Amino acid sequence: MSHAQRLRQTIEDEIVDGVLRPGDRLDEVQLAARFGVSRTPIREALLQLAVTGLIEVKPRRGAVVSTPEPARLIEMFETMAELEAACGRLAARRLTDAHQRELLAALDACRMAASAGDTEAYYAENAVFHAVIYRASRNGFLCEQAVTLSRRLAPFRRIQLRARNRLRQSLAEHEGAVEAILAGDEALAGERLRAHVLVQGDRFAELIRSLPGGSAAA
Repeated sequence: MSHAQRLRQTIEDEIVDGVLRPGDRLDEVQLAARFGVSRTPIREALLQLAVTGLIEVKPRRGAVVSTPEPARLIEMFETMAELEAACGRLAARRLTDAHQRELLAALDACRMAASAGDTEAYYAENAVFHAVIYRASRNGFLCEQAVTLSRRLAPFRRIQLRARNRLRQSLAEHEGAVEAILAGDEALAGERLRAHVLVQGDRFAELIRSLPGGSAAA
């Protein structure tokens, strides 16, 4: 792996993990000093991240962590909801004993984090929970697409978990999805996961208000 690829992965992980937030500026000079490299691999890493959509290169501002327009964000969440629904349907049809154990363990971890009211812990366990469902679909290509878009939306999924009572609601939705998957009910599993991921109404308004400049847009 080249310097640029390693730097790209590190910066991407920091965006996904919330260290770098939507709207944050990514200064090449500061990043080069921080990582002890020249600006060339930093520039290459940022160009690679721009292709994924995680960052944008703006006139006079340089590279910033992406903050999509509300309409674009809706489209992304709609697509994610359909990918999740497809994974859920296939998981309900193809669930193995090993994946069932992983799914139940991931759900228990979400319960513990929600009971503690720990948003950051819940966010981490939530990512594990959804990744298990992707793998349980046993469709490698679908799993790859779901993981890619999930990482692209990770900063915004983290933000919405901070909304009042969202942890409790999210956990209830997880429990409903698991119930349908374990029952082998493909249609219900897909429906529940689609509804779980879609961000509509008050939830979407809250998300937009949380973004840079969001109070004016909302």
